[in-house]
Amino acid sequence: MCDFNIMKNLTLKVATVLLVFGLAGCSSSSEDDLEVVPDKSAQALLTDAREALDVGLYQKAIQILSAVDSRFPFGPVSHQVQLDLLFAYYKSGDADQGIALADRFIRLNPDNQNLDYVYYMRGLINLSTEENLFQDLVGIDRSDRDPTAARDAFADFKTVVSRYPDSKYANDSRKRMMDIKSRLAKYELAVAKFYMKRDAWASAANRGKYIVRYYSPSPEVEEALEIMVKCYEEMELEDLRTNTLRVLAANYPNNSLVN
Repeated sequence: MCDFNIMKNLTLKVATVLLVFGLAGCSSSSEDDLEVVPDKSAQALLTDAREALDVGLYQKAIQILSAVDSRFPFGPVSHQVQLDLLFAYYKSGDADQGIALADRFIRLNPDNQNLDYVYYMRGLINLSTEENLFQDLVGIDRSDRDPTAARDAFADFKTVVSRYPDSKYANDSRKRMMDIKSRLAKYELAVAKFYMKRDAWASAANRGKYIVRYYSPSPEVEEALEIMVKCYEEMELEDLRTNTLRVLAANYPNNSLVN
């Protein structure tokens, strides 16, 4: 009965995934036959694109904005067109185009007043590539997956916080940095546990040290210290084990290794 319930729940979750993807396919299909972008002024086309963005027609908005960017590359609205296009790429899930556009904008406009927004959006786009709807729905833990995109997103949000502390995007960037810290720390924990299973105690201890040094504060620091204690014990490095226990006791006095 237990196995049946598990399979039933899994089936329902998979069905939900298929339904979501099916709806997404229906939504995008309505934009397959996009109209030719009319011959209007840059400002008029920008208005049309924003109307499309407002109602969630992101592919249509991308088509219009791309046309404006191509027809009026040096016009008075060129920067705003690229900023709106960046948002449209993010909302449509086109990470490659979004990151490429952000990179180009930063390179060509190093003094632009909207750079905080561009870094913030590039961070969101990088972060979006970390998300996996199917794995989230079926409860698969993938803390061991490649953290490159998470690190890139962290760097973007850190740029917003450090270079533009008064930006309206700074507070959200700080919150996202904390979440990413935990994600990256979980990856390091997964690697440390991999080493421990193979009795590679020094490598595992170094991963623990890395978490404590670079990802504090985060919920994973306590387990990182526990790993270090275990590894130093296995390597018979009593001084390091004792010092690590002291750190563990000072920060987590209720930990079972302390009592």
